[in-house]
Amino acid sequence: MKLGIVGTGMIVRMVAPNLAAWGVEVVAVAGTPRSVDEIDELADAYGAKGRYTDYHDLVADPNVDTIYVAVPNFLHYSVSEAALLAGKDVICEKPLASNFEEASRLAELAKKEGRFLWEAVVTTRQPNFKLVRDELLPRIGTVKVVTVNYSQYSSRYDAFRAGEVLPAFDPAKAGGAIMDLGLYTLTYTIGLFGEPAKATYLPNIERGIDTSGIAILDYDGFRAVNVCAKDCGAPSVMQIQGTDGYIVSNSQPNICGAVTLHLNDGTEETFDCSKPVMWQAEFEEFLHQQEEGDLVECYRQLDQSLTVSRVQNTIRYEGGVVFPGDKA
Repeated sequence: MKLGIVGTGMIVRMVAPNLAAWGVEVVAVAGTPRSVDEIDELADAYGAKGRYTDYHDLVADPNVDTIYVAVPNFLHYSVSEAALLAGKDVICEKPLASNFEEASRLAELAKKEGRFLWEAVVTTRQPNFKLVRDELLPRIGTVKVVTVNYSQYSSRYDAFRAGEVLPAFDPAKAGGAIMDLGLYTLTYTIGLFGEPAKATYLPNIERGIDTSGIAILDYDGFRAVNVCAKDCGAPSVMQIQGTDGYIVSNSQPNICGAVTLHLNDGTEETFDCSKPVMWQAEFEEFLHQQEEGDLVECYRQLDQSLTVSRVQNTIRYEGGVVFPGDKA
């Protein structure tokens, strides 16, 4: 994989140092005219020859075969679309787009062009998630209650309270809790149980954006409660309660750390097959699919991303959080 990175922010700085070890070569970096120093810093660090202040130039670079889209949410659609039209594969940071309509158009374009399009949401690609899905769920009987809480006080909330609106809390830039931490909780729940029959969102809204909220997903025979908060903190937990026992992980749903199985007969077992770095399993899966030309699996995962986006879009809109793109 010869990667072109669009974006110079925090997620790039966390992921990029590990890419070479996973078989990914960074060959180009793009930012904005205001981020020239950051572009040069990242390019120097990873030996990238391509350096651009306009992402259109990067997607036209013949040395790049895959674009990593790591820009604010509201730009995901335009950058990903340009990359797909240029014949590149795309890794797009979550969420795939600002709303379901945009995400659907990207998926249709990827399939039309025969390109890989991955949403970089690590949850369902983590080894412990797959362990829960494939091996532990059948052991707890009939599921009755699911709780997923990802609450993390954001330093950007301090700025928001002081009157400064950064992208994380800007409705014009597709910010808010359900689009960020809430996406992980929805991905965890929907990844295990599929699309709910009904979903609702009860947000705490300040100045037009949800700073926290509770999503309730109705399934046949059980309910799932997903809590996401950027205006307050609490221990993260993923707990699945069944008639024969329960599964619990005191971990964020993007990390999917150690999992403990408790059965009614007193059995207690703890499992942890995590990779050393949070994003490792995700990028290894991307590479494997690309090397094998496995568009079938890529599009299966893409369809799951669309399901999450559809639920997320519906409950956000019905909860009163509206983005400019929703009105198009």
